[in-house]
Amino acid sequence: MAGRTFVIGDVHGDIRALRDLWGMLPPLDAKDTVVFLGDYVDRGPDSAGVVEFVRIEVPSRCAAHIVALRGNHEDAWLRAIDEGFAGFTEPPQNGALACLRSYAGGPAPRRGELPTAAEAELLPRGQFYPAEVVAWMRALPFWFEDEHAIYVHAGVPWNGERWLHPREVEPATPLLWLRTRAFFTDYRGKTMVVGHTTTGMLPPELSNFTPEDPTDLWAGPCVYALDTGAGKGGFLTALELPALHVYESRRAAQ
Repeated sequence: MAGRTFVIGDVHGDIRALRDLWGMLPPLDAKDTVVFLGDYVDRGPDSAGVVEFVRIEVPSRCAAHIVALRGNHEDAWLRAIDEGFAGFTEPPQNGALACLRSYAGGPAPRRGELPTAAEAELLPRGQFYPAEVVAWMRALPFWFEDEHAIYVHAGVPWNGERWLHPREVEPATPLLWLRTRAFFTDYRGKTMVVGHTTTGMLPPELSNFTPEDPTDLWAGPCVYALDTGAGKGGFLTALELPALHVYESRRAAQ
């Protein structure tokens, strides 16, 4: 079947989950599209490996059209690089130290571990990132649309009268950072596929996909949410459109 779109949720440095999930996908051809929803870095042990997989490895070996969207973590690092963003780089739960060590070397940080003095010099402005990776992050689009759906990292805002299309959102910040329950429960329109908000935070009783498992993909009337916690103790999920097949890295070993 040609003309399929495979959407992959937030990876967050979990290269093992990404490789496991990729190995589960069927053979892809030039009529297929793969959309990555962003948040390639932070928290997991190998942000650098995930970036190279998405940036170089997949486009060089896969015949499908590859679309890598910007996530709020890439957006935050660009802000840190340009002007500093201590509110993002300092809190341990954001996983910035794990990202630094994946590029500069060192063990995966323990929970709550603080950076060394040398690392504290590099973190605030992302000085460990190679220039080509920064350029790649700057070029990542904020959204994508095809005949099946609209794809965006976080969601779209309500302007008081209607839900905006991503092309109408200026500046584009809400597309990367929005996290409101109303978007998931009330949005109506063309199918939208998002990441960003971990599915465990969404009302399972409103999902028509395995509501008995709140960690699973969340499927509302017009929104599919794919952040199932990769890089932070969960797993990685992909959704195939239009068939609505679901692939999960946690199933790879079964």
